[in-house]
Amino acid sequence: MSTTREVLWSIGELAERAGTTVKAVRFYSDQGLLPEASRSGGGHRRYGPGALERLRLIRSLRALDLPLPEVRRVLHDEDAAGRVLEDAVAIRLRDLGGELRALRWREAALRLVAECPPAERAEVLRLLGVVGVPPSTAPMARFWRAWLPPRMPARATSAFLEAAVPQPPDDPDPAQVLAFARLHAMTTAPCPGGRQPQPEVHRVAGAGGAAALYAGLAEAYELAGPPLRRARDPYPGEALDAYVAAYAGAYGSRDTREFRRGLAARLAAGPRLDRYWELTAVLLAPPGGRPEPTPGSADDWLRAALERDNARSA
Repeated sequence: MSTTREVLWSIGELAERAGTTVKAVRFYSDQGLLPEASRSGGGHRRYGPGALERLRLIRSLRALDLPLPEVRRVLHDEDAAGRVLEDAVAIRLRDLGGELRALRWREAALRLVAECPPAERAEVLRLLGVVGVPPSTAPMARFWRAWLPPRMPARATSAFLEAAVPQPPDDPDPAQVLAFARLHAMTTAPCPGGRQPQPEVHRVAGAGGAAALYAGLAEAYELAGPPLRRARDPYPGEALDAYVAAYAGAYGSRDTREFRRGLAARLAAGPRLDRYWELTAVLLAPPGGRPEPTPGSADDWLRAALERDNARSA
């Protein structure tokens, strides 16, 4: 009767067969990821053939940039190894996506600095120096929260912020990086009196009325989107009717000719945020395409439609 003696390798032999270093094998062994088959009489580590497959798997997982705790979970939880690996890969993909977005923003920022005229470079660097990578929209959200009426319902506030705060593109061009930096500077600049100059035409509605007002305005802006995309001149119609109805409902009034004239006067007297919306349009513009309508451009179009409607009925 014959027996086959198991082949055992030294740490150097295992490292050579796996195409790695002795230091790496020793590290994985010390971490408990690579079991030893035995020790020699002199106390040297000995590894069986199974260690080679285990070492190759460890190296493959590490090549995916999985951290050691996740590698350990994959190796030690055999029953759930597939699920654990899927979860670990999904997490790493998410993290890698964030890293790639940050790199694309850094690349576009560097191109911006390289391409801008020397006389403007110091100002561009100042603007870029206070914007994180990847950029955060938190300052813009804070700006609008200060602008909104106090005690406005949370759901209405969230809906407004979703429309008013532009998300930075994943792969920006230099102009979009500059637009975001300027938006950041605008929304973090100190405001006289501590609050943003909300238009009187919005303040008089109160917190409850403002929620209804902004919901109605969102509907009107959506209706104004198609003619804006077709570059049509402002005109009275469904979008303007929804716009006026939003204000009339917030004030507990009716849409009359007198109300429309008074609304136009109130709107004309309020503060403007034209620069904010111009910069937002740059951020939302697809590469080589026309800018998408913003709440600001839709509001401008509807105001002009209201003025045209009032002039026609005068």
